[in-house]
Amino acid sequence: MQSSETIKLDWWERKLAVTFIVIFYFVASINLFAQKIGDISSIIGVRDNQLIGYGLVVGLKGTGDSSSAFTNQTLSNLLKNVNVKLNPKDIKSKNVADVVVTATLPPFARQGDKLDITISSIGDAKSLEGGTLLLTPLKAVDGKIYALAQGHLTIGGFNVGQNRGVQAHFTTVGKLYGGATVEREVTFDLYHQKNATLSLKESNFNNAVTIQNLINKTFHKKVATALDPRTIRLEKPKKISMPEFLAQVQNIEYYLPQQNIVVIDERTGTIVAGSDIKIDPIVITQGDMIIKIEKRSSMTDLAEIFQKYHAKPKDIISILETLKASGPLKDELKIN
Repeated sequence: MQSSETIKLDWWERKLAVTFIVIFYFVASINLFAQKIGDISSIIGVRDNQLIGYGLVVGLKGTGDSSSAFTNQTLSNLLKNVNVKLNPKDIKSKNVADVVVTATLPPFARQGDKLDITISSIGDAKSLEGGTLLLTPLKAVDGKIYALAQGHLTIGGFNVGQNRGVQAHFTTVGKLYGGATVEREVTFDLYHQKNATLSLKESNFNNAVTIQNLINKTFHKKVATALDPRTIRLEKPKKISMPEFLAQVQNIEYYLPQQNIVVIDERTGTIVAGSDIKIDPIVITQGDMIIKIEKRSSMTDLAEIFQKYHAKPKDIISILETLKASGPLKDELKIN
């Protein structure tokens, strides 16, 4: 890259080193890549459902909630179910924590199937480590119980911090793999359906029409109709079941045009960008850093400069956002 940069290094020398990850994927000379239709679309009606419940984690080693009213009341109500009557005001225990339990109910889940659950403290508990979740019903938005959860929590997220030894992160959140059992099924009669609807993950008129034509070509008849840039209506052919029809549709390969995009995760400071993304000539000033790009350059060239001088993630993100807003960065910028 033919460019010049003037940076006052003493400003950077006063800063602590910051770990920064830049991942570049290299695009071949061919700007198309094959994907199956099932990877870029979903079938309307075939979806996950979110479940939530309120429960208690017991057996904590003095790291539970302080004597809060709702924790004591919940524990008192629980004890009544086993014929133990106790006034909530008389309960003094830090071995119990109020939690919210969440899970995802996949499509076509059957009674007896196991679900992974996440348990999160909603009180002032210091840690859920070593605790056991008591029987907790999990409900959907319709208020019906679809699963029951119970079991011993797993607390992860340990790492080694600089000069601080081993530390546990997010000990107020735990996982329980296979900790819930499906009790109620979400009924969906797919087999007897004569029509289905594909929903593309991205809205694009050209992709919708191309996929429509590709499906019709595969089945040698008009079975697909693009209703809008994201929705394709499917009509099942005769002498084939709907599951078999959808399986064949999802396995059709579609050569999707390569799209240049820069993705930024502001929380982690991670940037993912195509190496062939170009930056038009411009002068960049950020704090005490000045970068002058005299000729059209690539993201790789710009990233090398950033890494060479240990640019902080927030500064790089700010520069890329400004490049997009002012015009030198033409490709799409997505910020998470």
